Amino acid sequence: MNIATFQDSFSKFSKANLIELWNSRHRRLAILTVLFLYSIFPGKLGEITRLALFDAYIQVTVFVAATLLLFFGLEHFFKIDIGVLMKKGDNWQVPMASLLGALPGCGGAVVVITAFARGNIRLGAMVAALIATMGDAAFLLLAKEPTTYIRLIGISMFAAIVSGWLVDRFHQGELYSSEVKHIKNIRIGELRNRDKIFIALAAPGLILGILQLAQIDISEFGIIVFSLGVFGALFSITVWAISPITAVSSSGDHPFTRSSEETSFVTIWVIAGFLAYEYAYSFLGLDLEVLAEAAWIFLPLLAVLVGFIPGCGPQVLVTTLYLNGIIPFAALIANSISNDGDALFPAIALTPRMAIIATLYSGIPALIISYIFLFLG
Repeated sequence: MNIATFQDSFSKFSKANLIELWNSRHRRLAILTVLFLYSIFPGKLGEITRLALFDAYIQVTVFVAATLLLFFGLEHFFKIDIGVLMKKGDNWQVPMASLLGALPGCGGAVVVITAFARGNIRLGAMVAALIATMGDAAFLLLAKEPTTYIRLIGISMFAAIVSGWLVDRFHQGELYSSEVKHIKNIRIGELRNRDKIFIALAAPGLILGILQLAQIDISEFGIIVFSLGVFGALFSITVWAISPITAVSSSGDHPFTRSSEETSFVTIWVIAGFLAYEYAYSFLGLDLEVLAEAAWIFLPLLAVLVGFIPGCGPQVLVTTLYLNGIIPFAALIANSISNDGDALFPAIALTPRMAIIATLYSGIPALIISYIFLFLG
């Protein structure tokens, strides 16, 4: 190869071409590759990674899949449009939205967001759903401390209903349906083999997750159970890595397809939250407990600010910190009320201005209630 030919070949790798090479699909495949290599790595790195993958799958992923499959199944097979039902609820819109938001995971809150974007419900109902939802961090808390979860959800629902009615009282009469930005939903079509495998793995995983909720030590079942959890997590990430979907799934697709696609998006955030804490603690010597003790007065405020971050990863991390005794219950309350989980993503995509207003509204009860518990709880 002469110099001219080499220069011509090299010129093809312009900045634009390099960016095109490193597109979303390549980034996802790179993350999948790194996680796989870390999981088979010998020593402490591999051990921590495999355990995080197992915990994320058994404690969160399988429950998210079951919740979404329920909602998508109702919509697909029974033609039940919850948004239309809420529209007929009038003053009961806020309690109904609060109940949907309080369901573990983000499925209920996403249903409410969609109903708001279509002009079926008022702003107060959307605010109530975002306040009530704990996102996918709920599955983690439910698995570890179910009584704490019930207590927390009770507090969140009370705050959601009161706040929702107040918003409708002082910010009433607007449906904002004209603000909706229609995002392109990619229709996948026929049920794929990967969707069938995903559900086939999630079914026994859900049983194991329920056994763990019942305080049964599933580690006694041996290497087969552990391998199922690790493989299930890696397979879920594989579905995410090769997914053609960039926003939300299409309502025309099979419930298995929608569940596998949207659960896989959640799984990567959950694993990121688990690994962030475990790596920081094991390899960086980060003693978050000492930092939390030094800045205890600011913990609820910090938890609220973290709650404003879209997605479930940061919220899972906050819940993990609570379960490890690093932050108090007051900070968990602050984060639970202010966080919107993955429901904030479709909210921003569909009604960006109102999504920002709604999530800022959620910060007010979060600060008030969390500081009451910090000083008096």
